[in-house]
Amino acid sequence: MTLADARVAILSSLARVNAAYGQPLFNEWVLVALRADRGSILAYDGPRAESYQKQFRLDMASMMKELASQKLGIGDFVFAAEAHGSHYDSCMRIGATSYLFCNHTQRTMTELRQSPLWLNAQKHWVKLSQVVSADPLE
Repeated sequence: MTLADARVAILSSLARVNAAYGQPLFNEWVLVALRADRGSILAYDGPRAESYQKQFRLDMASMMKELASQKLGIGDFVFAAEAHGSHYDSCMRIGATSYLFCNHTQRTMTELRQSPLWLNAQKHWVKLSQVVSADPLE
């Protein structure tokens, strides 16, 4: 898939996730390309458009701990249960070097999972995983 296709897939999937959850499960997401020689931000949507880049590395700390012991395949995802505040709560690999990081800027995944609506919302997250597995971002 192209970057434009990926943006549409992410936006529509997160809209379904949020609708199933009854409120925003993730109110922020960033799509990045992580290469050995450099990283780059491909897209962002959220409340911190003016400031998220300044503390991006710090906000990745909890997620990097989760990812350190894992090798994600395309479509695989992981959650950082105790990522607080602006620290990213979830990561999905959507291409050879592309990753989607999502966050709820005020609640942790542990708190978000306490809602009985979590399981239904999670189905839509899994569907996004299946979409990118079948047609990864190039």
